[in-house]
Amino acid sequence: PSSKDLVRPYRGGQGEGSISFMKSIFRVIKQGEPQQVASQKAEGGQLSKCMITLQEWGDKYGNTFVCTLLGNSALCRWSAGDIVLASLRFQAREYNGQWYQDITVNDILTAN
Repeated sequence: PSSKDLVRPYRGGQGEGSISFMKSIFRVIKQGEPQQVASQKAEGGQLSKCMITLQEWGDKYGNTFVCTLLGNSALCRWSAGDIVLASLRFQAREYNGQWYQDITVNDILTAN
C-alpha cells in the first residue's frame, strides 16, 4: 500500500485542531541529541526529547518529515541512512490566531 493508504484522519472537537496518523518505511536523514525536558506526565517530572528527520523510503525525492521523539525512543540512536518503520502522529493546533503542526513519532523500529 502507498503512504496515502496508511493515513488515518481524526477530527477533534471544536477548537481542538486535528490529528492524523501515518505508518510507513523511512530512511533516517539525521537525529539530534536527546535533551531532558519538564513534563507533568512523566515519572520524576522529566522526559527525554529529541528531533529526528525521516524521509519516505524508496524515492530519491520522497517526502521528508522533521519529527519529535519522546521518552525511551529519544534515547535510542539511529544513524543517517538507517531504514526504519515508524508510526507518525500529525497534529495541528491553533494558538493566538496562528496554526502550528506537530509531528510526533509514536513507534519506531529498525528495519535493516
